[in-house]
Amino acid sequence: MTESATADAGGAQAEPGRTPAEASAASGMRSEASEERAGERASLDTVASTGGDAPASDGDSAGGETSSEPPAKQKKAGRNLPIAVGVGVTLGALVLLSLYTFKQIFLVVMVGFLLLGLRELTDAFRTREIEVPFIPLAAGMVAAPVVAYVWGTNGLVAVVALTTLAVLVTRMVDGAEGYVRDVTAGVFAIGYLVLMGGVVALLMKPDDGDHRIVIFIAVTVASDIGGFFAGSFLGKHKLAPTISPKKTWEGVTGSALTCMLVGGVLVATLLDDGQWWQGVIIGLAAVVTATVGDLIESMLKRDLGIKDMGTLLPEHGGVMDRLDSLVATAPVVWLLLELFVPA
Repeated sequence: MTESATADAGGAQAEPGRTPAEASAASGMRSEASEERAGERASLDTVASTGGDAPASDGDSAGGETSSEPPAKQKKAGRNLPIAVGVGVTLGALVLLSLYTFKQIFLVVMVGFLLLGLRELTDAFRTREIEVPFIPLAAGMVAAPVVAYVWGTNGLVAVVALTTLAVLVTRMVDGAEGYVRDVTAGVFAIGYLVLMGGVVALLMKPDDGDHRIVIFIAVTVASDIGGFFAGSFLGKHKLAPTISPKKTWEGVTGSALTCMLVGGVLVATLLDDGQWWQGVIIGLAAVVTATVGDLIESMLKRDLGIKDMGTLLPEHGGVMDRLDSLVATAPVVWLLLELFVPA
């Protein structure tokens, strides 16, 4: 007889008022309960010692066989090329329509896009608690192209100087803390957008200014198109992986060839006394400035910790994501056209 049974039997005999049959039944029930508890403890000890999982419940076993295959990886959504092309064609049509109907309308279109870009830039600065005075910047953004178109370079210089002074004075209202940080960002915005808007107006000022604008925009867009297709199909060697991981030397080569071809054809076709070799030089310069402009934008976004400057243009990002190459290319194209084909 086991110790538990002996104890149970002894306990049963010690309890008064019970018949021997009742005492025996109670003893048997206690023995069964003790054996169940001992079995549970042994099972838990086995699980702990082996590091395994507890046995599956009846509900788990009844659910059918478990799949040993890993879950399928979700494919990353890529750029919707038809939408991207559609947006680009729409913007191009808007530019051409405004230029070749009444070219001053193009100033209105340009200022509108630059104001949207300025808003995106100041909002991006705000993610790092950089508060740039928007009102004086917006006033300068409107004035610079208009004054440059009417009064030329002298008027543009005056607007840029006055806008800079207005930013410095306006920011004083918010106190000394962060003053240098904020006005530095404001002066950057003046040089990056306000001045460049005025330079584009200088391009448009001559009688053939509509053609000059088309050349400027076409060689810049050609850089993007040539780089996209050459980089997509041939790209292997990274250009600047720490700044823009997707850019490749093959893409830059495609940009250069496309820019030189477009520049040579358009300068010889659209401008009086324009030579094809002048267009080739303009295209070669444009691919450098367009690439640098794109890299500058990438550096800004990396520093600010954002992916795109905005979401206004489907499959393109924000307005600034389309203007980055243009603002860097504008002064170079203007200067070269002034040298090769003076107005």
